Amino acid sequence: MALLINEECIACDACREECPTNAISEGDPIYVVDPDLCTECVMIYDEPACIEVCPVDCFTIDPDNEESIEELTFKHKQLGIES
Repeated sequence: MALLINEECIACDACREECPTNAISEGDPIYVVDPDLCTECVMIYDEPACIEVCPVDCFTIDPDNEESIEELTFKHKQLGIES
């Protein structure tokens, strides 16, 4: 499952700086998550880094991009991200 940023986002940039896959970018008016790049930090951290640093808890599961742990792990490997 990719993550989704809701309207609670204050565009503080904390999440974008922490995202190891560069899946988060500045949107208008809130930040957005690219579901093709988001791995929920599988194989990197125990919890998604963006959720850990978000001061307003604006991250939710994206219901349009549900993925299993196996799919997220495969995506992680395809992106060539170092664990």
